[in-house]
Amino acid sequence: MSGLFGPRGPLSEAVLGLVTAGPPGAGRLLAPPGPFTDPWGEDHQLALHLCYELHDRGLPGIHPGWEWEPELLLLRRALERSFLAAVRSAAEPVRPLSEVLDAMLVEPAEGTGPSHFLLAEGERRHVREYLVHRSVYHLKEADPQLWVLPRIHGPAQAALMAIAYDEYGAGRPDRAHSVLFARMMAAFGLEPRYGHYLDLVPAPALAVVNLMTLFGLNRALRGAAVGQFAAIEITSSPGSARLAAALERLGGGPDGTLFYREHIEADAVHEQLVRRGVIEELVAAEPELEPDIAFGLTAAEVLDDRFADHLLGCWRAGLTSLRAPLPDPWD
Repeated sequence: MSGLFGPRGPLSEAVLGLVTAGPPGAGRLLAPPGPFTDPWGEDHQLALHLCYELHDRGLPGIHPGWEWEPELLLLRRALERSFLAAVRSAAEPVRPLSEVLDAMLVEPAEGTGPSHFLLAEGERRHVREYLVHRSVYHLKEADPQLWVLPRIHGPAQAALMAIAYDEYGAGRPDRAHSVLFARMMAAFGLEPRYGHYLDLVPAPALAVVNLMTLFGLNRALRGAAVGQFAAIEITSSPGSARLAAALERLGGGPDGTLFYREHIEADAVHEQLVRRGVIEELVAAEPELEPDIAFGLTAAEVLDDRFADHLLGCWRAGLTSLRAPLPDPWD
């Protein structure tokens, strides 16, 4: 992470003020946490993202001991509870698992999401913005989901591990999906360093990734974590085909299209494996998790829809979907 980011309000300022004061014990919160008036907002989502990064790649120049510092964990937990309550409210009513899965397997006759827009009328500037949004997750693809692996067991764990093995290149580091995404960013004149564009990425994109980590880090939400991961795998293949075609049309070349071409076939296989090998086996072993899996699937769809609405609302209005325009790579 490059460190090129700043606070977006009192909550993210509090997190940064605490962890930049020195090692744990050297600083104190700049303000008491809450009230959390907008869990979907820029300040809340950045604060939560920064807390989560301490469990992942870390923050530049920040002492690693902050990861488990009780003072910061109290703030993170309060941020999580507010965000999770907002997600649960937006996801209601959650239908039975079988109905949620059946609905996800049907492609709308006339799709209207970002992949449809990019294929039909997208310009190179739209693709570059889209890749910046998605870089928050895809430059660490599957990392948030790995938290759930030691929390499920038996056939479901084995099937999930088989999917994860593919995500990391099936033994070939150069084929890891995060590496392929970095190559795609470079092909479109973007800086592929992890976290480089964090300051430009708005709350709707951060919320999608924060939800993954929230589910993954909390054992009580392991069923929701499985549902969220399943939502990615079930819906990925058709969208990846559209995105590969869109990027090829816009001059992506081999490096600029390989990431999505890889996902067309891989996620078609993963869709079957996650439904039969992970979800069915997990429900058989722990039937009490079935409602949580349905919630994870539904919540993932809700946040993806919010992100899509943000993108398309900005693009159709002729505005950047980022917090500031990207610099032209040829300037």
